[in-house]
Amino acid sequence: MKVVLQRVAQARVDVAGELVGRIGPGLLLLAGFAPGDEPAQVRAAAQRLLAYRIFPDEQGRMNRDVRQAGGGVLAVPNFTLEADTRRGLRPSFASAAPPAQAQPLFEEFLAALRASGLDVASGRFGADMQVQLVNDGPVTLSFAF
Repeated sequence: MKVVLQRVAQARVDVAGELVGRIGPGLLLLAGFAPGDEPAQVRAAAQRLLAYRIFPDEQGRMNRDVRQAGGGVLAVPNFTLEADTRRGLRPSFASAAPPAQAQPLFEEFLAALRASGLDVASGRFGADMQVQLVNDGPVTLSFAF
């Protein structure tokens, strides 16, 4: 499982011109899954991401997590994070989990995020999505779980 986390002032995702998810300040999480990823791993990753202290405190230091900052979460499935780009000029997606495996893992990821009580919006699995964001900072981190 790979995740790109971005601290955002706002973010939204549209599918075929329809708004399907939107947040104000918070986290945009792009999530990709690989064969061998397990539900327990996905749940643990969700909890770790929510606990990451990347929001400013009163002194402006990154010392608060998304809950403490009062933010929301927009989770977007993104199989291209699992691309192999080591050779050639066309990425290989052979290392990405097939949709039948990745979709339940994304749903598990969403459930774990929502269990936190935060406002959680999401993209639509398998759809051609347009994601708009205002990166705050910018703060962008990548994770491999």
